[in-house]
Amino acid sequence: MTRSSHMRLLALAGLLALSLLLAACGDDPGSAGAGPRPDPPAERRATTVVAALGDSITAGTPLWDPDPSVRAQIGPALDERSQWAYWYERDHPGTEVRNCGINGQRTDEIAQRLDGCARGANVLVVQGGINDIAQGRPVADAADDLDTMVRRGKAAGLRVAMVELLPWNNGYPAAAPLIDDLNRRIRAIGRREGVPVAPWYTALEDPAAPGRMRTDLTIEGDHPSVAGYRRLAARVRIP
Repeated sequence: MTRSSHMRLLALAGLLALSLLLAACGDDPGSAGAGPRPDPPAERRATTVVAALGDSITAGTPLWDPDPSVRAQIGPALDERSQWAYWYERDHPGTEVRNCGINGQRTDEIAQRLDGCARGANVLVVQGGINDIAQGRPVADAADDLDTMVRRGKAAGLRVAMVELLPWNNGYPAAAPLIDDLNRRIRAIGRREGVPVAPWYTALEDPAAPGRMRTDLTIEGDHPSVAGYRRLAARVRIP
Protein backbone atom coordinates (compact mmCIF):
# COMPACT_ATOMS: atom_id res chain seq x y z
CA MET A 1 0.00 0.00 0.00
CA THR A 2 1.38 3.41 -0.99
CA ARG A 3 1.65 6.26 1.54
CA SER A 4 -1.09 8.22 -0.29
CA SER A 5 -3.47 5.21 -0.18
CA HIS A 6 -2.79 4.81 3.55
CA MET A 7 -3.61 8.47 4.18
CA ARG A 8 -6.89 8.16 2.26
CA LEU A 9 -7.91 5.14 4.39
CA LEU A 10 -7.17 7.08 7.59
CA ALA A 11 -9.29 9.98 6.35
CA LEU A 12 -12.19 7.65 5.53
CA ALA A 13 -11.93 6.02 8.97
CA GLY A 14 -12.06 9.44 10.59
CA LEU A 15 -15.17 10.40 8.65
CA LEU A 16 -16.85 7.11 9.60
CA ALA A 17 -16.10 7.65 13.30
CA LEU A 18 -17.48 11.18 13.12
CA SER A 19 -20.71 10.00 11.47
CA LEU A 20 -21.20 7.34 14.15
CA LEU A 21 -20.70 9.93 16.89
CA LEU A 22 -23.29 12.24 15.34
CA ALA A 23 -25.76 9.36 15.02
CA ALA A 24 -25.34 8.54 18.71
CA CYS A 25 -26.25 12.12 19.57
CA GLY A 26 -29.65 11.76 17.88
CA ASP A 27 -31.30 13.51 14.98
CA ASP A 28 -31.66 16.82 16.83
CA PRO A 29 -28.84 19.04 15.54
CA GLY A 30 -29.00 21.07 18.72
CA SER A 31 -28.60 18.06 21.01
CA ALA A 32 -24.80 17.97 20.96
CA GLY A 33 -23.39 20.20 23.64
CA ALA A 34 -26.85 21.45 24.61
CA GLY A 35 -26.50 20.25 28.22
CA PRO A 36 -29.07 18.30 30.26
CA ARG A 37 -32.72 18.71 29.38
CA PRO A 38 -34.88 20.44 31.99
CA ASP A 39 -37.03 18.20 34.17
CA PRO A 40 -40.71 18.03 33.23
CA PRO A 41 -42.94 20.26 35.33
CA ALA A 42 -43.89 18.73 38.65
CA GLU A 43 -47.46 17.50 39.03
CA ARG A 44 -49.69 20.20 40.44
CA ARG A 45 -50.66 19.53 44.02
CA ALA A 46 -53.89 20.52 45.67
CA THR A 47 -53.59 23.66 47.75
CA THR A 48 -56.72 22.79 49.75
CA VAL A 49 -57.54 19.31 51.04
CA VAL A 50 -61.12 18.84 52.21
CA ALA A 51 -61.89 15.95 54.56
CA ALA A 52 -65.49 15.00 53.73
CA LEU A 53 -66.71 13.00 56.73
CA GLY A 54 -70.13 11.40 56.65
CA ASP A 55 -72.43 8.55 55.71
CA SER A 56 -73.78 7.28 52.37
CA ILE A 57 -74.69 10.80 51.22
CA THR A 58 -70.98 11.63 51.34
CA ALA A 59 -69.92 8.24 49.97
CA GLY A 60 -72.02 8.66 46.81
CA THR A 61 -74.52 5.82 47.22
CA PRO A 62 -75.95 4.14 45.21
CA LEU A 63 -73.65 4.56 42.19
CA TRP A 64 -70.33 5.28 43.90
CA ASP A 65 -68.33 4.49 47.02
CA PRO A 66 -64.79 5.37 48.12
CA ASP A 67 -64.22 1.71 49.06
CA PRO A 68 -63.01 -0.30 46.01
CA SER A 69 -64.66 -3.48 47.34
CA VAL A 70 -68.03 -1.74 47.43
CA ARG A 71 -67.49 -0.28 43.96
CA ALA A 72 -66.88 -3.78 42.64
CA GLN A 73 -70.36 -4.77 43.83
CA ILE A 74 -72.04 -1.83 42.06
CA GLY A 75 -71.14 -3.23 38.66
CA PRO A 76 -71.68 -1.50 35.30
CA ALA A 77 -73.83 1.25 36.84
CA LEU A 78 -70.75 2.62 38.64
CA ASP A 79 -70.48 6.39 38.14
CA GLU A 80 -67.89 8.56 39.89
CA ARG A 81 -70.10 11.60 39.29
CA SER A 82 -72.43 10.17 41.93
CA GLN A 83 -70.72 12.05 44.79
CA TRP A 84 -70.61 15.71 45.71
CA ALA A 85 -66.83 15.41 46.04
CA TYR A 86 -66.50 14.87 42.26
CA TRP A 87 -68.42 18.02 41.37
CA TYR A 88 -66.76 20.15 44.00
CA GLU A 89 -63.26 19.20 42.78
CA ARG A 90 -64.28 19.86 39.18
CA ASP A 91 -65.60 23.32 40.00
CA HIS A 92 -62.74 24.28 42.36
CA PRO A 93 -59.33 23.67 40.75
CA GLY A 94 -56.58 23.16 43.30
CA THR A 95 -58.95 21.45 45.74
CA GLU A 96 -58.90 17.77 46.67
CA VAL A 97 -61.93 16.31 48.43
CA ARG A 98 -61.12 13.23 50.49
CA ASN A 99 -64.28 11.11 50.45
CA CYS A 100 -64.67 9.54 53.91
CA GLY A 101 -68.29 8.48 53.61
CA ILE A 102 -69.45 5.08 54.88
CA ASN A 103 -72.91 3.78 54.10
CA GLY A 104 -75.26 3.27 57.07
CA GLN A 105 -73.21 4.92 59.79
CA ARG A 106 -74.72 6.97 62.62
CA THR A 107 -73.09 10.16 63.86
CA ASP A 108 -71.46 8.39 66.82
CA GLU A 109 -69.80 5.97 64.40
CA ILE A 110 -68.79 8.73 61.99
CA ALA A 111 -67.14 10.64 64.84
CA GLN A 112 -64.78 7.73 65.52
CA ARG A 113 -63.20 8.22 62.08
CA LEU A 114 -62.61 11.97 62.30
CA ASP A 115 -58.90 11.90 63.13
CA GLY A 116 -57.99 9.50 60.34
CA CYS A 117 -60.09 11.28 57.75
CA ALA A 118 -58.85 14.76 58.65
CA ARG A 119 -55.14 13.95 58.91
CA GLY A 120 -53.25 16.33 56.61
CA ALA A 121 -56.40 18.20 55.56
CA ASN A 122 -57.12 21.95 55.70
CA VAL A 123 -60.90 21.72 55.84
CA LEU A 124 -63.43 19.42 57.51
CA VAL A 125 -66.99 19.02 56.20
CA VAL A 126 -69.26 17.29 58.74
CA GLN A 127 -72.31 15.39 57.41
CA GLY A 128 -74.60 12.87 59.07
CA GLY A 129 -77.72 12.17 61.08
CA ILE A 130 -80.20 10.42 58.82
CA ASN A 131 -79.12 6.95 59.99
CA ASP A 132 -79.59 8.01 63.61
CA ILE A 133 -83.20 8.85 62.73
CA ALA A 134 -83.65 5.65 60.70
CA GLN A 135 -82.33 3.56 63.61
CA GLY A 136 -84.43 5.31 66.26
CA ARG A 137 -81.60 7.18 67.96
CA PRO A 138 -82.58 10.47 69.66
CA VAL A 139 -82.12 13.58 67.53
CA ALA A 140 -80.48 15.33 70.49
CA ASP A 141 -77.76 12.67 70.62
CA ALA A 142 -77.05 13.03 66.91
CA ALA A 143 -76.84 16.81 67.28
CA ASP A 144 -74.41 16.43 70.19
CA ASP A 145 -72.17 14.19 68.05
CA LEU A 146 -72.19 16.68 65.18
CA ASP A 147 -71.44 19.52 67.59
CA THR A 148 -68.51 17.58 69.05
CA MET A 149 -67.08 16.87 65.59
CA VAL A 150 -67.24 20.56 64.70
CA ARG A 151 -65.44 21.56 67.89
CA ARG A 152 -62.82 18.84 67.47
CA GLY A 153 -62.14 20.01 63.94
CA LYS A 154 -61.75 23.62 65.03
CA ALA A 155 -59.47 22.59 67.92
CA ALA A 156 -57.26 20.78 65.39
CA GLY A 157 -56.88 24.00 63.40
CA LEU A 158 -59.18 23.00 60.56
CA ARG A 159 -61.65 25.20 58.78
CA VAL A 160 -65.00 23.52 59.35
CA ALA A 161 -68.30 23.43 57.47
CA MET A 162 -71.56 21.55 58.05
CA VAL A 163 -74.41 20.41 55.84
CA GLU A 164 -78.11 19.79 56.41
CA LEU A 165 -79.91 16.47 56.17
CA LEU A 166 -81.79 15.80 52.94
CA PRO A 167 -85.50 15.10 52.58
CA TRP A 168 -86.15 11.36 52.87
CA ASN A 169 -88.85 10.17 50.49
CA ASN A 170 -88.99 6.62 51.80
CA GLY A 171 -89.18 7.84 55.39
CA TYR A 172 -91.94 10.35 54.71
CA PRO A 173 -94.04 11.39 56.57
CA ALA A 174 -92.87 9.85 59.87
CA ALA A 175 -89.26 11.02 59.59
CA ALA A 176 -90.02 14.52 58.29
CA PRO A 177 -90.42 16.26 61.70
CA LEU A 178 -87.30 14.57 63.04
CA ILE A 179 -85.30 15.73 60.02
CA ASP A 180 -86.62 19.26 60.50
CA ASP A 181 -85.67 19.14 64.19
CA LEU A 182 -82.12 17.96 63.51
CA ASN A 183 -81.64 20.51 60.74
CA ARG A 184 -82.69 23.27 63.14
CA ARG A 185 -80.12 22.02 65.61
CA ILE A 186 -77.45 21.86 62.89
CA ARG A 187 -78.11 25.47 61.90
CA ALA A 188 -77.94 26.48 65.57
CA ILE A 189 -74.55 24.77 65.92
CA GLY A 190 -73.35 26.60 62.83
CA ARG A 191 -74.38 29.97 64.25
CA ARG A 192 -72.85 29.28 67.65
CA GLU A 193 -69.57 27.90 66.31
CA GLY A 194 -69.30 30.33 63.41
CA VAL A 195 -69.22 27.66 60.70
CA PRO A 196 -71.20 27.72 57.42
CA VAL A 197 -74.06 25.25 56.96
CA ALA A 198 -74.87 24.17 53.40
CA PRO A 199 -78.65 24.29 52.73
CA TRP A 200 -78.86 20.79 51.34
CA TYR A 201 -82.48 20.21 52.37
CA THR A 202 -83.96 22.92 50.19
CA ALA A 203 -81.47 22.14 47.41
CA LEU A 204 -83.26 18.84 46.71
CA GLU A 205 -86.74 19.41 48.15
CA ASP A 206 -89.66 19.25 45.75
CA PRO A 207 -91.70 22.49 46.02
CA ALA A 208 -94.72 20.54 44.81
CA ALA A 209 -94.23 17.86 47.48
CA PRO A 210 -92.70 19.48 50.60
CA GLY A 211 -90.66 17.12 52.72
CA ARG A 212 -89.61 14.97 49.77
CA MET A 213 -86.84 15.08 47.18
CA ARG A 214 -87.65 15.95 43.60
CA THR A 215 -87.97 12.76 41.61
CA ASP A 216 -85.30 13.82 39.11
CA LEU A 217 -82.85 14.54 41.94
CA THR A 218 -83.07 11.12 43.60
CA ILE A 219 -82.61 7.58 42.32
CA GLU A 220 -84.63 5.55 44.81
CA GLY A 221 -85.96 8.03 47.35
CA ASP A 222 -83.08 7.58 49.79
CA HIS A 223 -80.08 9.02 47.93
CA PRO A 224 -79.47 11.71 45.30
CA SER A 225 -79.09 11.11 41.60
CA VAL A 226 -76.02 12.41 39.77
CA ALA A 227 -77.91 15.66 39.19
CA GLY A 228 -78.73 15.76 42.89
CA TYR A 229 -75.12 15.33 43.96
CA ARG A 230 -74.14 18.11 41.60
CA ARG A 231 -76.62 20.42 43.33
CA LEU A 232 -75.23 19.50 46.73
CA ALA A 233 -71.68 20.34 45.66
CA ALA A 234 -72.78 23.76 44.42
CA ARG A 235 -74.09 24.62 47.88
CA VAL A 236 -71.07 23.62 49.95
CA ARG A 237 -69.31 26.69 51.33
CA ILE A 238 -65.73 26.31 52.50
CA PRO A 239 -64.81 28.93 55.12
